[in-house]
Amino acid sequence: QVQLVESGGGLVQAGGSLRLSCAASRRTFSNSAIGWFRQAPGKEREFIGINWSDGRTYYADSVKGRFTFSRDTAKNTVYLQMNSLRPEDTAVYYCAAYNGYTGRYWISGDYDYWGQGTQVTVSS
Repeated sequence: QVQLVESGGGLVQAGGSLRLSCAASRRTFSNSAIGWFRQAPGKEREFIGINWSDGRTYYADSVKGRFTFSRDTAKNTVYLQMNSLRPEDTAVYYCAAYNGYTGRYWISGDYDYWGQGTQVTVSS
């Protein structure tokens, strides 16, 4: 059974940092890229980046230079380190598994499985 479990959200002041975790099953972790999206109230789900199983990463311009992905193979976990947080980063953050069939990794509808989401709130 594919399962993605997120953790690590919370409340932080502007300029602060948070680290989100996305724990996956071993099969998912080994065979899928893990993408990250966020959704603020009243807005569409926004793609923020992807971490491929071979270590390659891609970041959206809105988070480039501030957010970093990493993988812990022993724990089947992908981390999203978020630094220099801004109030506009406030959203529910989701990780999702992408198998690469469509080549459109920035499209949320092309992801197969999703985590439950975790709230990140950045105060000004």
